[in-house]
Amino acid sequence: MQRILVIKLSALGDFVLGLGPMQAIRAAHPDAEITLLTTKGLAPLAKASGLFQQIWLDERPKLWRVGAVLGLRRRLREVGFERVYDLQTSSRTGWYFRLFWPGERPEWSGTAPGCSHPDLNPVRNTLHLVEAQAGQLAAAGIARTPLSDLSGWQSDISGLALPFGYAVLLPGGAPHRPEKRWPAEHFGELARRLAGQGLTPVLVGGPPEAEPARVIADACPQALSIIGQTSLLDLASVMRGARVVVGNDTGPMHIASLVGRPCVVMFGPDSSPDRSRPRAHPGYPEPVILEAGNLADLPPDTIWQSVSDILRAPNPLPL
Repeated sequence: MQRILVIKLSALGDFVLGLGPMQAIRAAHPDAEITLLTTKGLAPLAKASGLFQQIWLDERPKLWRVGAVLGLRRRLREVGFERVYDLQTSSRTGWYFRLFWPGERPEWSGTAPGCSHPDLNPVRNTLHLVEAQAGQLAAAGIARTPLSDLSGWQSDISGLALPFGYAVLLPGGAPHRPEKRWPAEHFGELARRLAGQGLTPVLVGGPPEAEPARVIADACPQALSIIGQTSLLDLASVMRGARVVVGNDTGPMHIASLVGRPCVVMFGPDSSPDRSRPRAHPGYPEPVILEAGNLADLPPDTIWQSVSDILRAPNPLPL
């Protein structure tokens, strides 16, 4: 049996966009034993995809942790992988390629110097991740890479008691990048306007979003916070029921768009929609992208105009 390793470590949005390439790899190697090397938080999503026989967790050992490095090296070498698809293509995973030395290295798709199937596109780093990874797989002999199919990401969210007719608000983002967050006060104004249209604003996120959620709830008592109550897998089911999803440039927005929900996404100066905007399947609405040099300067009226246009349009059915 052919043994293949796929590497995809983080972050959530990149993993969601990387699911299409992973599905393409499975289609190209239907009888292979495919192992995924990923991080702990993303493992449930990988398991739900049904693409992998094994899922390994990467502890990302520091170079000075000699025992851990040697343990990773031994694990990579002893399985006898015939091919590796490095979908992370970072300096770290390029270093993993070197762990196979000395001795025979597997075929390797990625950007590591000296690998057998390099992606030599000189403008790769200017492309959207979808096109960049499709080009990488084409260089490795996989001609067609689809957009990620999230239909397998299903969970029981009945315990959340979501109302009929709701909109999802995502006030969060990477905790170490506050400049990527639209102000909570603006989200509060947007929540009030949604409630005025008969839609319950549902606030989604993790524990770091507890304070923004409090600010929004103070401004709009009709808002329902499910902050900290959902797993990553739950997000797909929560998004499928939303009339519209509004949020910062953050991973769950990719899930919302790929399950067919109309989205409004806000990008600040440190994010590039050309490289990382959410994508939608054909026949479903492309996300509305709004950019600002300072997200605090993006007024609620501007967001509301885009949301109003979505609410006036026919409601697309979820995938």
